[in-house]
Amino acid sequence: MTFKQKIHQYYSRLVEDRIDAFRDMIAALTEDSKNDAKGSAGDKHETALSMMHLEQEKFNTKLREVLEQKAVLDKINPEITAKSITLGSLVKANGIYLYVSLALPKITLEGINVIALSPQSPLGNKLMGNSVGFTFEINGTKYLIEEIN
Repeated sequence: MTFKQKIHQYYSRLVEDRIDAFRDMIAALTEDSKNDAKGSAGDKHETALSMMHLEQEKFNTKLREVLEQKAVLDKINPEITAKSITLGSLVKANGIYLYVSLALPKITLEGINVIALSPQSPLGNKLMGNSVGFTFEINGTKYLIEEIN
C-alpha cells in the first residue's frame, strides 16, 4: 500500500468513525425520548422532550455534514497520480505534505505530518491545476511544489 493510500484510508476511517458516533448519539437520544415519554407528564416533561428534539436535530445536521465529507472521499481514487494537482493529490510543498481533499485534522503517518485541505481553501485553491516546480505566495510565505502523488 502506498503512502497516499494509507493517508486516504486513515481519513476514510476517521470520517466513518464520526458517522458511527453521530448515529449512536442520535439513537441514544431517540431511546431516551421514548423512555421519558412513558413515565412523565407536564411542563417539565415537554421541556425535556423539546431539548432532546433540538439536540437530535443538531446531531442530524452534523451527520449530514460528515456524510457529505464521506461522499467527497469516496470520489477520490488514491491509486491515481496526475501530473497536475487535482482533488485527491498528495502534494509536497516546502517539505510539507498536503492532501487535497477536505479540511480534516492534521495527522502523522510513518513519522510524516500530513495536512488535509479543501480545494476551496486559499492554499488548496492556489495548488489546483498546477504542477511540480510551480511557485506561489500566500500570506507572505512562498511555496514551491516539489512533488505530486
